[in-house]
Formats: sequence, C-alpha cells, structure tokens
Amino acid sequence: MACVLEAPLRMSVLSEVTASSRHYVDRLFDLDPQKVLQGVIDMKNAVIGNNKQKANLIVLGAVPSLKVSTRKEFSCWRSSGIVKWKGLMNGGNWLLYLLQQETSSTELRTECAVVLGSLAMGTENNVKSLLDCHIIPALLQGLLSPDLKFIEACLRCLRTIFISPVTPEDLLYTGPDHQTILFNHGAVQNIAHLLVSTSYKVRMQALKCFSVLAFENPQVSMTLVNVSVDGELLPQIFVKMLQRDKPIEMQLTSAKCLTSMCRAGAIRTDDSCIVLKTLPCLVRMCSKERLLEERVEGAETLAYLIETDVELQRIASITDHLIVMLADYFKYPSSVSAITDIKRLDHDLKHAHELRQAAFKLYASLGANDEDIRKKIIETENMMDRIVNGLSESSIKVRLAAVRCLHSLSRSVQQLRTSFQDHAVWKPLMKVLQNAPNEILVVASSTLCNLLLEFSPSKEPILESGAIELLCSLTQSENLALRVNGIWALMNMAFQAEQKIKSDILRGLSTEQLFQLLSDSDVNVLMKTLGLLRNLLSTRPHIDHIMSTHGKQIMQAVTLILEGEHNIEVKEQTLCILANIADGTTAKELIMTNDDILQKIKYYMSHSNAKLQLAAMFCISNLIWNEEEGSQERQDKLRDMGIVDILHKLSQSSDPNLCDKAKTALQQYLA
Repeated sequence: MACVLEAPLRMSVLSEVTASSRHYVDRLFDLDPQKVLQGVIDMKNAVIGNNKQKANLIVLGAVPSLKVSTRKEFSCWRSSGIVKWKGLMNGGNWLLYLLQQETSSTELRTECAVVLGSLAMGTENNVKSLLDCHIIPALLQGLLSPDLKFIEACLRCLRTIFISPVTPEDLLYTGPDHQTILFNHGAVQNIAHLLVSTSYKVRMQALKCFSVLAFENPQVSMTLVNVSVDGELLPQIFVKMLQRDKPIEMQLTSAKCLTSMCRAGAIRTDDSCIVLKTLPCLVRMCSKERLLEERVEGAETLAYLIETDVELQRIASITDHLIVMLADYFKYPSSVSAITDIKRLDHDLKHAHELRQAAFKLYASLGANDEDIRKKIIETENMMDRIVNGLSESSIKVRLAAVRCLHSLSRSVQQLRTSFQDHAVWKPLMKVLQNAPNEILVVASSTLCNLLLEFSPSKEPILESGAIELLCSLTQSENLALRVNGIWALMNMAFQAEQKIKSDILRGLSTEQLFQLLSDSDVNVLMKTLGLLRNLLSTRPHIDHIMSTHGKQIMQAVTLILEGEHNIEVKEQTLCILANIADGTTAKELIMTNDDILQKIKYYMSHSNAKLQLAAMFCISNLIWNEEEGSQERQDKLRDMGIVDILHKLSQSSDPNLCDKAKTALQQYLA
C-alpha cells in the first residue's frame, strides 16, 4: 500500500526543497499534540496559493510515502516505540494517519482535511500522489463523524479530488444504480426544499444535484415532476430559474434538469415549458454573447434535448438563426494577429476542441430527420470541409462528434449524390475505420452503411478501396453494434451488385462465418445476415452460380432457421430467400429434391400468419411457373403433396393479397 517514488525523480525534486518546507513536516512528529496542531495550521497557511510549497511538502512526506530510506529517516525523528502503524510508520501517511485517528482532536482532524484539500488544489501530480495513498477511503470514513466542520472539510477535499481529470470516476459510484440508491435514501425529498433557500450557493448546489440525479433516469424524473416545494411543482420552479434575469449558471442548470425530465418522458416534448422556455434558453446559450464554456454546455444540452424529436429539431433550426450561429464555433482560436492578450489566446485554445465537438453534436441532432435542415447545414460556410477536417482531429471526442454529424447528414439521398461525392467524404471515413476506438468505429461503420446504398456514387470507390475485407472483419467483432453494422454494410453492398462482388463477399465471409452469423443470438445480426443472403441470391445467373458453390450449406441454414424458435420477421425473410432460390434456373432443383423443405413450405402456406403464408406462396409460384423448363413435373409433384388443395382454400381468403396470389398460382395449373 506504500506509495513509492522512483529514486532519481525523488532526488531531483528533493534538491529543490527548502529548509522551511522540511520544518513543516518535522513538526507533524512532535510529541506535544498542541504543537502538532499548530504545525498543521502553519502548514495550511504556507500552502495556500503556493503550488511549489505544496509539491515540496508532498515530496517530503506530508502525504505520499517514500522509499524505505525515508521511512527510517522519519522513524529517527520519532522516539523509539512511539506510534507504530502497520509496522514502520512513515511521514508519507502521517497526515492521513492523524485524520483517521479517533485519539486525534476534532480540530486536528479538521485541519488535516483542510490541508489535504489545499494540496489537491495544486497540480494534477499532487492529486495523483493523494490517490496513490488511498485518500478516498480515509475521507469517506470521515463523513461518519458527528462533527459538521470535519465532515465539511472532508467533503470539500473529496470534491476537489473528484473534479480533477486524473481521478478515475469509478473510485466513487456513478450511474443509474447509484442514482437509484440516492433516490431510495430520500435524496429528492431532502434536497427539494433547498431550491428555495435564501442562499444562492445552496440553491445552485441543489439544482446541480437534481440535474445529475435526473440524467437518463426515468424513475427519478417521474418523481421530480410531481414534487412540490411551498405549493409549487419542481418543473415550475425550474422554469422560473430559466428566466433571463437569473444568473447564466442557474439558467443552464435548470435547462439541464428540464431536458433530462423531458428525455425520460416525465415532460412531453410539446409541453410549453420545453418548447417556449427550455429550448429558447439553450439556443440563447449558443450565442456569441456567452462565454465559450457556456456556449459548449448550451449546445451539448440542446443536442441532447432535440436528439430524438423531429418537431423540436425543426423548431430549434429556425430559432435565432441557430444553424448559422453554430458556424462561429469553428472560428476558435482566433488568428494570433487579432489577439494581443496571451491569456485570451490560451483560453481560446483550451475551449476550441470543446466548441467544435459541441457544434458537431448539435448539427447531428438537428439533421437527424429533416431533409431541409440537412440541406441548410451542408450549405453553411465550409461545412463539409470542417467535417472532413474533424475526422482527422487529434481529439477523440471531436472525431467522434464529427463522425456522428456525418452519419446524420448521410441519411440524405440528395446529399449522398452531391456534397458527399464532391468532397470525397468516403476517403477520410475509410481512414477512420482503419484504426479507431470502438465508439468511433460503431458510428463510422453506420455511416459507411449509408454510403454503400445502391444510389450512392461513393459505393464504387469504397469497394475499390478494400472495404469488403474490412467489413468482413467487423462481422467477427465481439462488439454487437460492430457485427450488426458490418453485416448491414455488406447487405447494402450486395444489393444489385455484380457477380464478382457477390463472390468476393462470400469468399471474404467464409461459410463458417456465415453460419456463425446465422446462429448469432442477436436478432438484428440474424436479420441483416438473412438480408445479405437475399441480396446475394438475386438475378437468376447469380442465384444459380452461388447455389452451385454454396447450395448445400445455404439449404442447411434455411432448414435450421425454419425449424428454430424464431420470430415471424426472421421466418418471413428466410422464406423469401427460398422464393429467390426457387426463381433460379437450376437452383430450384435444390428445393424440389429436398422433401423436408417442401413440407416446410406447405406448412407455412397454412400458417395462421398472413405474412408467412404469402412468403410461402411466392416459393410455390416460382416453382410452378409454367413458362420454365420442367414446370410440368414440378407442378405434378406439388399437386401430389396437396399444394393445389391449399391454393383453392387460399383463393377464398379474406386477405386480398393471399387471394390474388393463390388465384395467380392456380392459373399456372390451368394454362
């Protein structure tokens, strides 16, 4: 459990430590409790606003433990036999030791927590050192104290540590389960009354707590909508906090609360508090007048609010010229010549990535459904170039947001044929797919699915760039979304494709992998694989060629699916594959010579579900079509099986589609 610093690093830093810094640490080991307390207080005063002093004290052992030689050095400072903790005590854990000891006075424990919190406000390395010494459990234990001042000091220190980017989130529970734990322990009821506190800081902390509790949590959101404080429901209180005369921080946080409640279904998307209050407030936060960090938070919250609602997307798109306003997000940092203040340049650089990420996210939500909105987005100043540049940014978050934006815009047939082709978007997209984290791969492969649609001009160059091998590899991924997207893209690729492309797909997948996909536990993978087979088995020459090489395996797969416990859609798709095989010239013999398959087709002709009946009828029609060679023999065999009797019954069906199809099939027998 000791926190060990490498010797070269320790020596280089120790050489900079002043004598006064060592003096502060020495006093922690005094035998007089009052002198120890005064030493901690003096240490607190010394480190305020002094990062170098904080680093010195950490290196000297005020918090992180050092190597064995240092332990011995500290042991010499203490009298022999005085205070042993887990063997050799070291100065490294001394502040934490004092904080946790019940024999320490409450004042001393409180001052220790204050000093630890001050050290945590220094550099990220300071926070890492504190984490290495297991400070979190010690501070959490401190929350059980009856003393409010000590609890507050521990909470302040915990907050400082957890807002640091180097602190792993999983050190303190987060997520739906733990939102529920807080909810079950009365968090909503105990925090609600704080929203009307006379203290602005208290109101804000309560508001922030609700924004976190309600995020992606329907249970909490459904409760919040019915909670009242002083006769007013919480949504009404949140709306009041949205007003323009309230501080921006309060407006934003209130909008986040209402957004989470709306997304959870607790508030309707057409409710006036969303359409007339929350949405306009968030659009205001995107304007040039706001601070950069406010513009980021406003855009990201608005993107989340409108993500799944077409009408909110439409309203947002025509509010305060939002689409044009967002273009300004890409203009940071401003040109160096225009900036004389180095602090402003540093500020712009810090937020530039966040601004681009937020803009891409909001554009993605705006363009998720409406063709006219997509057109306006793409016509925005240099938009396609910005997306292409975003795909190669160093920041993973910006790349992901850019891909999401591209995916949203790729749903447009018109843009696939024009802007996407003009800017050769497929090139950077294929580059992204070569080496990216799964979260980016999922969205990028979804986008590729759209670029591989039959009417997309990008389809051919994508094929030539080696996409088949890439997509076949995705179908073997452990990630479900990647498997679905890989097979989906291959399905689109196979639609009305040349025979060579179809053969390349089958070769790339291999029979073994095809069977693996057909036995996948996820119905989406199964459906897309069946869709791929259906597209591969189209046009007679292709059907006959593929069935001549893979017929045995495909028929075996079809049999297994029709016999299995699958839903109606899966079995319908499988019967459609059989109908395609039955349309082949030579391939249909694989059905006619397979009595098991013929009996299954007969069974589904009399099924209770009309979709399955109709799909089975297509198989029969293709088998008995009398203009094709061998039709008489096939008709005779099927008549002997009782197929004609079933056709007569179906010709009397109340379902017009079944009735017409049955009559058409019977005419083949009469011709």
